[in-house]
Amino acid sequence: MGAGLPAPLGPGGEAVSTYLGMPNVRPQPAHAPAHPLRWGEPFPEAAHETLANGQMRRNLAHATRTIRDKRLRVTAELPDWEALRDAGAAIKHQVMSELPALLVELERNVTARGGHVHWARDAEEANRIVTDLVRAKGADEVVKVKSMATQEIGLNEHLEAEGITATETDLAELIVQLAGDMPSHVLVPAIHRNREEIREIFAGRMADAPAGLTGEPRELAMAARAHLRAKFLTAKVAISGANLAVAETGTVAVFESEGNGRMCLTLPETLVTVMGIEKLVPTFRDVEVFAQLLPRSSTGERMNPYTTLWTGVTPGDGPQEFHLVLLDNGRTKALADEVGRQALHCIRCSACMNVCPVYEHTGGHAYGSVYPGPIGAILTPQLLGTGTKGSLPHHDATASLPFASSLCGACYEACPVKIDIPTALVHLRGRMVEAEQRRPLPTGWATAMRSAAAVMTSGSRFAVAARAAGLGRVAARGERIGRLPGPLAGWTSVRDVPAPPRQSFRQWWSQHESEER
Repeated sequence: MGAGLPAPLGPGGEAVSTYLGMPNVRPQPAHAPAHPLRWGEPFPEAAHETLANGQMRRNLAHATRTIRDKRLRVTAELPDWEALRDAGAAIKHQVMSELPALLVELERNVTARGGHVHWARDAEEANRIVTDLVRAKGADEVVKVKSMATQEIGLNEHLEAEGITATETDLAELIVQLAGDMPSHVLVPAIHRNREEIREIFAGRMADAPAGLTGEPRELAMAARAHLRAKFLTAKVAISGANLAVAETGTVAVFESEGNGRMCLTLPETLVTVMGIEKLVPTFRDVEVFAQLLPRSSTGERMNPYTTLWTGVTPGDGPQEFHLVLLDNGRTKALADEVGRQALHCIRCSACMNVCPVYEHTGGHAYGSVYPGPIGAILTPQLLGTGTKGSLPHHDATASLPFASSLCGACYEACPVKIDIPTALVHLRGRMVEAEQRRPLPTGWATAMRSAAAVMTSGSRFAVAARAAGLGRVAARGERIGRLPGPLAGWTSVRDVPAPPRQSFRQWWSQHESEER
């Protein structure tokens, strides 16, 4: 979808995005990145930095609460909401079960209706295909509809290196692009910015920004609208993602809220769509289910303002050349995992992020991925793979993500297609730990766990360890230990440890038994 909130570029800008309504409290300078993180930094380190950003946390709390409350109101209106979720889950399960045949069917129907289908095994191949298509049209500038797939492959950066300018036309994506920032939310990429920050970005980075621009939502929306209109009217090539494609008919669909997508999908001469291979539905009738699930779950709307569907090429109407790039980039690898593959069911609604306590406090940048939040914690490690750079799985940039959760289950309850994210998180955690155990040389963590297992599987050894632990009272102040030595210092640097009891349970039991006798 687009920025995910009602028509911020509409007449007068009356219905503005949540981030344009953020309170103006201690804005960050537009010339500085919101979070000075290395993209791909392990979650524990990245979260320490984002947690220190009080303004970002206030922005996130305001925005996620607003969207969450709207979603609850509109889903409660439907007596068959749970049945719709079941239907969405069943369709996605069918797609994963029949994916090869459905992809072939989609290619056949797109081609039969005048479109061209390209297959990309990875990001490098997809970027090369798109670049070649743009160059073939003699264009050095393209307009873009918000697309997670193109962010995933780094398409904008690749085009820039090839001398091609890509302009994001979604309001939030435009803000992020002008700021040299990174998206922090699947649906509302600039959710970490408030309106005064956006005013500074527009005034400092948008060449045609009006003089005296204020932080009023209407003025900001109108400035963006004027800036983008010239791009729409001159671009020869547009690049989009896709919310879904129908194998039965070869139809592709984009759901969005601003109208920028409609402009990109109808005005340019050539349209290039980059779509993950999992974004299929078998029949046109299946669109009905997701047309109800997606807007309610993502923006809290009964229906999205703009739904654009196209089937191949129609002479004299819309783009006269259509290219569909089907992107794998790790998806078939994820499909092979019977538990983890459910991450491919995701319809990019962001409902899981808006209810996640971890995401709300750390923000999207801490996840080091274009897919943040709970869904990113199970999708990114499968698409990119994991390494073991540190002594623990959760010290690696991607292997850390399944550990970035409290396992509270709120994400599963919110997911419109019933992805069991908590189960997938535990499954991926198990995979990380098993990979560590297969190392030829055990890590310090593995050695510590084996030592603990040796103690805890023997009553006599456990009794000795319990008596030794009692010596910890020497370091206690009252009933708390504020500092421990050596490798344990990392634990007590952020929390106190309860002092060992004066009498252990074993000691109490022995005394109780002797008194009974």
